[in-house]
Amino acid sequence: MKAAPEREVDRSVSQTVKAQLALRDQILSGALRPGERISELQAVEMTGASRTPVRMALVRLEEEGLLEAIPSGGFMVKAFSERDISDSIELRGTLEGLAARFAAERGVSARELEPLKECLAAIDELLRQVPISIEAFSSYVALNARFHALLTELSRSPPLIRQIDRASALPFASPSAFVMAQSALPEAQQILIIGQEHHRVVIDAIENREGARAEAVMREHARLAVRNLRLALRNRTHLDLLPALALIKTATD
Repeated sequence: MKAAPEREVDRSVSQTVKAQLALRDQILSGALRPGERISELQAVEMTGASRTPVRMALVRLEEEGLLEAIPSGGFMVKAFSERDISDSIELRGTLEGLAARFAAERGVSARELEPLKECLAAIDELLRQVPISIEAFSSYVALNARFHALLTELSRSPPLIRQIDRASALPFASPSAFVMAQSALPEAQQILIIGQEHHRVVIDAIENREGARAEAVMREHARLAVRNLRLALRNRTHLDLLPALALIKTATD
């Protein structure tokens, strides 16, 4: 049984995580707008947590890049430029490319590749729908996230995996950040088909121990996410699918 001080620390950490998730949801759902100020007391009221965990949660959200500390005290919801997001996606793509190269050069067994091929097959099944439903897009988000996570693990490089996790946690930098926003676009199915072809090619490159090819494919794959970003920003009529788009400023805003 844990001693009382240890239980108290665990409880504080748990409250911090809950407060962090609750506040992040408020920001990404659009309930808190860019430039809106958040005081510690407001955050306590929003989350129902005590002040110490809330204070830690606010600091963590600042580290994530969703909040900005105000010199006079408190925090402000941060807005992002299109370049900020593009740079974050490019960073993730560079790291995932390195992971793919490591996997190819270090060698991967057929058994290790099987879960990725299962992901491919499940995504292929979704893409047979014409048109693709919102439910199918939601399923794609989960499968795409799993594919990227499995690919990263094949690098067998804990330091690299940690850096990819950090890069993916940057606002809007995750592999499926704009998938739901693009679901209402005419180009939606074509973009998913191109992305799926990238998935197929990187697996082939890893199987054939082609490190440079695997790396190049994953970097190009990330650039497809940048294209998704631009399409989503040009078509803001479906903000209900991704309210967090309101946090991104374009050159015309």
